[in-house]
Order: sequence, then C-alpha cells, then structure tokens
Amino acid sequence: MLAFLVRRLLHAVAVVALAATATFTLLQLAPGDPVSATLDQPTVPESVREAWRRRYGLDRPAPEQFARYVGAAMRGDLGWSFTEQRPVREVLGDALPRTALLMSTALALALAAGLALGAWQAWRPDASLPRTVSGAAVLLSAVPEFALGLVLLTVFSLKLNMLPSGGIADAVLESVGTPAERAVDRLRHLVMPAVALALGWTSSVARHQRAALRDVVDDDFVRTARAKGASERRVLFRHALRAAVAPTITLVGLGLPMLVGGAVVVESVFGWPGMGLVAARAVASRDYALVTGAAVAGSAAVALGSLLAALLVGAVDPRLRRPG
Repeated sequence: MLAFLVRRLLHAVAVVALAATATFTLLQLAPGDPVSATLDQPTVPESVREAWRRRYGLDRPAPEQFARYVGAAMRGDLGWSFTEQRPVREVLGDALPRTALLMSTALALALAAGLALGAWQAWRPDASLPRTVSGAAVLLSAVPEFALGLVLLTVFSLKLNMLPSGGIADAVLESVGTPAERAVDRLRHLVMPAVALALGWTSSVARHQRAALRDVVDDDFVRTARAKGASERRVLFRHALRAAVAPTITLVGLGLPMLVGGAVVVESVFGWPGMGLVAARAVASRDYALVTGAAVAGSAAVALGSLLAALLVGAVDPRLRRPG
C-alpha cells in the first residue's frame, strides 16, 4: 500500500507539473500580455507599460520567467493577479471552496441517480420503463452543459420564477437574514448549477453500473446468497452491487477532468463565483498568473480525486486487496 501511495503521489506531482508547463507555454505563445490588457488605454504612455513589465518580470525571456514562477510557486507564491489586484493565492482561496461545493454536490447527485438507475436497469432488464428512462438519460448526456443550464434558467427562473437566476447568494439575505435563511438561500442558488453539471454524468454512471452489475448477477456468490434464502433486496445491495460498484468509482476518477471542464462552463452560465468563472475571466483579460494558478489548482484537484477514487475502489471491493 505504501509503494502504491508513493507511486500515485509522484504521478500527481508529474500531472501538476505538466499542466503548469503546458499552460505557461500556451500563454506565452498567445499575443499580448497582462500589462497590455490592463493598461490598454490611449492615454497611458508606452513608458508606463514598459515600467510595469519590468516590475513584474514580463520583459524577461520566457524560460527565465518560467524558472522564476516555479521557484516562487514552490514557496507558495503563485503570483499577482492584475484583474483582481491581489495575490493569486487569495483569489483561488476564495474561489476553490465554492467550486468544490458545486462539484461535490453534482458528483453526489450523479452517483446517487446513476447507481440507482443502473441497478434498476440491470435487475429488471425486460421492463419497458427502465429502458425508456435509459433512453432519456442518454439523450440528456448528449446535450452540452451550457445548453442544459440555459434550459434550466429559462424554465425554473424566467418562466416559473422558482429559483434565482445566478450568483451564490442574495445580497440582502446575506446582510440581514438569519443563519437558516442564508443556508436555504445558498441551497436555492446551488440547485440549478449542480443539476446542470450532474445530468450528463448520470447517464454515464448508469451505463457503467448497469454493465458491471450484469456481469456479476450470475456469479457464484450471488447464486449462493439466493440459495441461502436472502431476499432480492439483500442480494442486490449486500452482494451484487458492492462487487459491481468498483468500475463506476474508477469511471469517476478518470472523468474528473471532464467534470472540472464542465464546472467552468456551468459557473459561467450561472455566474457562480468559483474557480471556473475566475479562470474564464482571467483568460479573457490575459491574466497569466491567475490562469496558470487555476490550472495548477485544477490539476492538483483532479490528481487528488483520482488517488481517492483508487483507494476507494480497494475499500469497496475486497477482491482487489488480495496479493497478486
């Protein structure tokens, strides 16, 4: 187990390093720089722009800039955000918990709905209703997150006026509301972004869970449980589903990068002030340090999630803990 953890941690470090290198290289190849975007005014003389470039080291060769960035990052300094006018570490520290809340909620919804739907389809393969629901789930998975978000906005916010259209909280309730009112308001703002992010994943989880469960329903341990007189519910949840859930957990670990990418789109649609929205605005304003910091934080989160998924697979499936 220790050797496994060491290998996965080294793999995570390599992933983060590659993400930072690729992001920095692509930003260097793009036209312009943060100073040009921030001081792009006719009244600002070029000498002022050059002074700013010298101050932040943007006039140095790209390899030297990258070496300085790596050295500072190893000390915990991710640079200065031109758009936010504060350190990148503080910007990401504010945005990352909001994105974690959105992604964890969406992931929990997708896992709960996908596992239930996949188990239902596998346990009742001849019923017409599970097949109909499966077709609808596949259709939803083909719709992009931004389109799902716009549909949810149109129906539940503009037409029915049931949920807020964007943001993370109501400013008035945040100032004068009770803790219970603020919690309910946060939950109402969270519903549509989380559902939009979870809908596409639900179908993928359901398909993998259905296939994995169909592979184990005829195994010896399932037949033995039935022969001992266990109820169908106990056979499903106690024996078959536990043995078949490992591929689904592996799917979640492998699909975390797509979930992070979907969060960027969903946060932009709903104005959710998380890391995705911050990164999108930073790209538009060519805030190099903030874009690179967001890429480092996102890749680190993906690597950590993959490690946790691998450990969870071994926890739920005892067969994988056997030697060899």
